[in-house]
Amino acid sequence: MAEHFDRELLRELGKRGVLGNEGPPQCCQTPTRRPPPPLTPRGPHHVAGRLDPGAPWGEFLLPPDPPGPGPAARNPLGGPGGAEGGQRVLVTGLHACGDLSPALLRHFTRSPAVAAIASVACCYMKLSTPPQPPGCPPGYPLSSWVATLPGHELSYRAREAACHALEEYAGRLRRQSRSLRAHCYRAILETLIRAAHPGMKHPGVQTVKKAHALSFPQYARLGLPRVGLDPATIPLETEAVGAMLEQQHKVVAFFSLTLLLAPLVETLILLDRLLYLREQGFQCALVPLFNPRFSPRNLVLVAARTPLGTVLAGLDEDSSDDEDAGGAEPPSS
Repeated sequence: MAEHFDRELLRELGKRGVLGNEGPPQCCQTPTRRPPPPLTPRGPHHVAGRLDPGAPWGEFLLPPDPPGPGPAARNPLGGPGGAEGGQRVLVTGLHACGDLSPALLRHFTRSPAVAAIASVACCYMKLSTPPQPPGCPPGYPLSSWVATLPGHELSYRAREAACHALEEYAGRLRRQSRSLRAHCYRAILETLIRAAHPGMKHPGVQTVKKAHALSFPQYARLGLPRVGLDPATIPLETEAVGAMLEQQHKVVAFFSLTLLLAPLVETLILLDRLLYLREQGFQCALVPLFNPRFSPRNLVLVAARTPLGTVLAGLDEDSSDDEDAGGAEPPSS
């Protein structure tokens, strides 16, 4: 999919005349400024690899397939810590799911080959939390300071709520969108799943496209196989289901209250990561890179082995304040 996006980008740039020898488009040329040089029509080089958060930093990036008999497989990037030919690298985690974000941060702190990191997190509900097996540090909390806070624990439900889009949901409420029905459908389906299989907690039903345009039985027949259940074994058209469908307004109210608290949970998780980097002696900052209406994951955690002033200049008016905060001592517990 990444390679497909690369080709689309190159095709669009070609149409705009900024590739090869065609030069920049006329709209970019001004009398007082020389036009920028044309871009080289070469896409990124994709390297497939597998990450083991528990491996030493020099073995962090592993071949895609699990190791088999014979000599040890080589790091796909060709060097310790993910550096090819000894160069220093920038680690970027774009919507790095669950424990992948903490793993990348740990890799940055341990690997001199990584000059800087830019981390955009995702799927907080998939973070591992204490207790963990020996040698497997949790994804939350990362910092020693947050780990000592009374009541710092976050439930699965709290972490799951932090992934939702508050701004987008507010727009749906204002429009009284029919898509709000999907939340009621999901709540009813989980109720039926737990009644039939009490041991199934957080079944993780994948999104059903255009669920609001379906009847509940139609939605359930699409959703149940995705968690390994046969729709024929669960009654879907009963009086109890009808009564639950009448409670949609309560589901919407509950979900709205949950989303009001969601930014608090996300803030705690991201500040825990920032404090972890500060405890390791790095300058770091949380940068609101764009409007959250474009994507709810708009906060980018950046850190580097050199001062961040020149890196963050112009990104945000408050970036200098963030950098000063990142260089201070962690608060005392």
